[in-house]
Amino acid sequence: MIDIASKNISSKSSSYRPEIDGIRAFAVVAVIINHFNKDILPGGYLGVDIFFVISGFVITSSLYQRPSKNFKDFISGFYERRIKRLVPALSVFVLITSIAICLVNPSPRKTLITGLTSLFGLSNLYLLKQSTDYFSQSTALNVFTQTWSLGVEEQFYILFPFLIWFSGFGRQTKNGARNLFLTVVALTIASLIGFIYLYPINQPAAYFLMPSRFWEMASGCLLFIGFQKRESIVKFLEKVPPLLVLALIIGIMYLPMSWAATSTVAVVALSSILISSLKKKTTAFAFFTHPKVIYIGLISYSLYLWHWGVLSISRWTIGIHWWSVPFQLGLIFCLAVASYRYIEIPLRKGNWFGTGWKTLIVGGGILITLSAGLVALCKPLKGKFYLGNNQFPKLITRSRDFDNSDRAYNQRNCHYEDKNFELSSSLENCLLQSKKVQKTFFFAGNSHTDHHRTLHYKLHNENRVNIFSATISSCMFPGNNLSDKCQKNSQYIISDWILENIKQRDVVVISNRHNTNPSPKRKYNWLDVRSIQAINKFNRLVLSKGGRLVLFTPTPEYDVSIEECNLEWFRPFPNSKCTKTIEQIKKERSNVYFLINEYLDKSILVYNPLPDICFEDICSMTDKQSKPLYVDKHHLSDYANSEYLFPGFLSFLEKEQLL
Repeated sequence: MIDIASKNISSKSSSYRPEIDGIRAFAVVAVIINHFNKDILPGGYLGVDIFFVISGFVITSSLYQRPSKNFKDFISGFYERRIKRLVPALSVFVLITSIAICLVNPSPRKTLITGLTSLFGLSNLYLLKQSTDYFSQSTALNVFTQTWSLGVEEQFYILFPFLIWFSGFGRQTKNGARNLFLTVVALTIASLIGFIYLYPINQPAAYFLMPSRFWEMASGCLLFIGFQKRESIVKFLEKVPPLLVLALIIGIMYLPMSWAATSTVAVVALSSILISSLKKKTTAFAFFTHPKVIYIGLISYSLYLWHWGVLSISRWTIGIHWWSVPFQLGLIFCLAVASYRYIEIPLRKGNWFGTGWKTLIVGGGILITLSAGLVALCKPLKGKFYLGNNQFPKLITRSRDFDNSDRAYNQRNCHYEDKNFELSSSLENCLLQSKKVQKTFFFAGNSHTDHHRTLHYKLHNENRVNIFSATISSCMFPGNNLSDKCQKNSQYIISDWILENIKQRDVVVISNRHNTNPSPKRKYNWLDVRSIQAINKFNRLVLSKGGRLVLFTPTPEYDVSIEECNLEWFRPFPNSKCTKTIEQIKKERSNVYFLINEYLDKSILVYNPLPDICFEDICSMTDKQSKPLYVDKHHLSDYANSEYLFPGFLSFLEKEQLL
């Protein structure tokens, strides 16, 4: 999270500003409330942005006029302080939480890698690589998701001391403050433009990358420089009522998520004003400097670390309920106090076998040793500590090997994750043939065709038909609302493969994920009239070749991970989000069903999977034996395909005389 030093420098003096710790307390409480229940404080996550501003202000003040013999002394001293401040509490948190999550998560690899990368300030990059949405349910199950902000700050710390030293600001050269100010202003403008540009088209990148977050910490830096060199700015900001600023910040936290980018900019600006406007003998100052509020600010780093760990493991176990909140809050507070009192304070003030580079070496050794332990938990010790039913995770599989005859088919890489690839004659490998039959089924679509690969195999194995399957992740097939690459590759599958090879009585099966929200992030999976027209056009070409076209209607989607739906002794309470009624699903997909009913050619056969994977008008992520029907929120498992979908689809094909 944040560099939470307890000593801050205001204006030209080096006095401690207790109100800064008070603002930290407000920020961390907002974050914790939001993570407990987003409905209570929807924008509480903006507390992290407040911390970023404070961090920039405090780090600039801590480097201002700090005596150093030379650059080597300056930089080694800076990183020594950062390691002492951040590494001890983080290392203990990662160690304890990694062991805890292995007890309740049968497949904790991604979580453990997140923890490992957090030790080196890289978890934000790992989470971005995983394309994880910070606000999604899956991140709530990763006990180290909150460390993304640590990564952003530590990457900021790599750059910022160089700016301080080479601008001359830290050495108090004649033009040092001006040089730093102009440099940081230029970088701030570039960073803010990058954030505003990225947010609509790539929200995870805007959220997780340091360059698109630099402007927030830089705002705190510019604020401190203003305190030093522009007394008129300070006097002007002191006239702003701090309670009004605080009220505006809280109000912004209730704006809808569609305003998230604007809310972030506004909160950063208001946080800077709040730091400036707080002055003695005001109600706001008295509140922020109350001893109990200050103490919350002092332990806010440990609070930030442990609150997410407790909440995440709670979601893996008993859940978060009105009756459990007091116990969870108590546990969070006790862990944070223990971390602050017995880890942060002693190790931050202690002498780690010397100073300077020796501290860096010792800190690095601790991180490497701990990393080795996490690697061991990922592989050689995987599943050794799990306390639940080991059969459940074995069923959470999709498109795995079955036997030697099919192994090559399942390893032929016919599902393309990257939309920027170029298809070629390698699609020959996507055909599973039998010399005994001539009939071929062509399966095409996005990952919602690929997750039926078990069905494809069983259809080939039991009915002796040839199978061709080629799928492109996040590219709806076919369609006119695709990216250029999706469009090109989709057309290649249609023209160069299906229409080139289809013959009399062959069958083409299309299955896509049809999102109900046409957001920029999901625009390539949005079903509209143009998409239906593209399917109709493709159908006419298939019919001209003597084939038939079958369209899957969408399978249900859920808002929780499949692991949350598995009842264990440590997870005794059923999660209501693991089930939906068929009527509820039809309402969610009303646009899809309307377009199919109104615009789809009647010669296209439509297969509805709901009766085959739902039970008594209730759809669930598990069957009545608590076996998983899904591998995540919307992809079906091999088990669901084999035991439920295949018999129903086979009956459909026989009824339509397609076999």
